Amino acid sequence: MNKDSSKIEMKTGVVFGGSGLIGGTIVNFYKQRRPGIVDMLAPSSKKVSMQNCQDIRNYLLSVKPDFVINAAIANISADPQLSFEVNYVGAVNVARAAASLNVPYFFFSSAATLPQGVGLRETDTLPLNAKLSNYAKSKLMAEETLKYMAANEGLDYTCIRLSIVYGNHDHKIQGFHRLLFSIADESMPFLFTKKGIKHSYTNCRKIPYLIHHMLDRREEFGCQTYHLVDPEPVELADLIITIRSYLQLKSPRRVYVPYQVARTGKKSIQIILRLLTKVGLKATLPPELMFLSAFYRTQTLSCEKLENSSFEDPMPEETVYTRLPEMMTYYLNRWAHQNLITTFEEKVEFDSQIHEDFKHNPMALLESIHRDATAPFDPEIPEPLSSDFNQL
Repeated sequence: MNKDSSKIEMKTGVVFGGSGLIGGTIVNFYKQRRPGIVDMLAPSSKKVSMQNCQDIRNYLLSVKPDFVINAAIANISADPQLSFEVNYVGAVNVARAAASLNVPYFFFSSAATLPQGVGLRETDTLPLNAKLSNYAKSKLMAEETLKYMAANEGLDYTCIRLSIVYGNHDHKIQGFHRLLFSIADESMPFLFTKKGIKHSYTNCRKIPYLIHHMLDRREEFGCQTYHLVDPEPVELADLIITIRSYLQLKSPRRVYVPYQVARTGKKSIQIILRLLTKVGLKATLPPELMFLSAFYRTQTLSCEKLENSSFEDPMPEETVYTRLPEMMTYYLNRWAHQNLITTFEEKVEFDSQIHEDFKHNPMALLESIHRDATAPFDPEIPEPLSSDFNQL
């Protein structure tokens, strides 16, 4: 009898982006640390494309989950069309399905939506404008639309804003792991930062504990945004030197490269890469270099709001420093057995007005979508409603 009762009470969750660092950590948490409590589904991009409104709608309305998590993102260097369709349109369509099912929706955003500065709070977002990177712009637009849907469409959501995420099991070399790789590969001769520059870091292992806690306390955490970062920020130069010491390497040398020199070097390499394409060779810079200026500016996030909530840090002693030995062992063994291949992304040309608005006039586009395309999906209608937004 007890077994039958537990089966009835078992919840179903859906996580988009389940193959990534964040989504994979959540899936493993419920399979290994909370078995029998949640059946966590992680549809692949082949089964449910974040660019396809009908895929998202049909899948979620057929599965009828008890909650939905969106950890899917386009590559941070993706062009405007892909960033808009995956990071924004996909996020909004998942929200529409969640609103239709009346279930909680957990959305992961980024510190890229915040300015530089110290102790940034949840309300300290950048103004939406065309000069923002595609990644920051699409994430910020998604945050704004979720607020709008909560106020006008009854959406129950929580936005969890992360900074530099660290942890194991990331199949891509990006973010913090790009830094680790560059040092281990001895491809960083000097320090591309300034002394005293600090950033916040997010321990990936804490994410599923927060989700699990927030899921049972919707009155407290519903329609809110929280920063999930380690309490103490980290000096970038000190972290680099610490990794170098662990690996017993001579580089990078403790020489700080001025920003103007680093920026000039980046532009020179970009010119060389463009010239190589003329002879049939194609290569790209690491996408993180689009945030080169951030290496020279402090950005630390306040976690005071989360600390004052009912959530208790499950591993307060863990920091990026305490996790370094474990992470280095994992990734160095992984990279030693891999042939690292650069993934090239062809630029897609398009002339659709909606994509032009995303590039040049995002505020007007946001207002238009809020008027016409944020209503919850109607489960009785087999096809998505006809609109430009739904045709993406």
